[in-house]
Amino acid sequence: MTFLVTGATGTVGRNVVAELLAAGHRVRALTRNPAKAGLPEGVEVVAGDMARPETLEAAFEGVTAVHLINFAGDDFEPLERGDLIVKLAEKHGVRRAVVLGGRAEGSLEQALTGSELEWTLLNPVEFMSNTLQWWAQTVRAGEVIKEPFGGRLSALVHERDIAAVSAKILIDGGYHGQTLVLTGPEAIPTTEKARILGEAIDREITFEELTEAQARDMWAAQGMGQEIIEFLVNALGNTPEVGYMVVDNVERVTGRPARPFAQWAEENAAAFRAA
Repeated sequence: MTFLVTGATGTVGRNVVAELLAAGHRVRALTRNPAKAGLPEGVEVVAGDMARPETLEAAFEGVTAVHLINFAGDDFEPLERGDLIVKLAEKHGVRRAVVLGGRAEGSLEQALTGSELEWTLLNPVEFMSNTLQWWAQTVRAGEVIKEPFGGRLSALVHERDIAAVSAKILIDGGYHGQTLVLTGPEAIPTTEKARILGEAIDREITFEELTEAQARDMWAAQGMGQEIIEFLVNALGNTPEVGYMVVDNVERVTGRPARPFAQWAEENAAAFRAA
């Protein structure tokens, strides 16, 4: 069997590739730039763009199951022709699809619902790996982390657990027609996240809680647009219950507990230590 992984150079995609390889399967990885993919030996890397279904014909040939993303490009734009992607999968005899949701349901999910494929939607909450983007540079520089809503709870999930769930369903099936929310094993406040990360790097990390107004000014000074600022204020200040309600879907699918943030912090400690 050959498994196709779209978004193969992304945070989750790389781990899906690794999970499938470790299980002894043939893996085909889709990327817009194969020369820069940097994927393991033995992976068949093919060029294609999810935003341009006409570039995907060869990628689907001989594929049994596919890990799909429902966005495209560096700006994570929604797929406009998910229906054409699903038609290609059906044309080439693909039996199963797992979709990593990065935004609201769109054309890809709608097309799968009316298709002959087995399909499962994965809706992870906050990625633990987002901590790299938001905090790594600040912590390496020994500066104070400044954010609003320090008591905000998040059941953030390890990217390897997301990948493990996808790979397990791709290989073994099950969960057809289901949407699985994926969380870590605990909901922790932002202040606790800073403390745990500090333990991992053997240095206290100072967290300063900003008011909403101070946060808006800071983000604007960093060059963020008003739309992004409003999104952050809403996401951080009004996190929906699904973002902090712990569920056991990772363990239910993979047979082992979800990884805690402390483990992620230990694994990624080097990225937060001063050079």
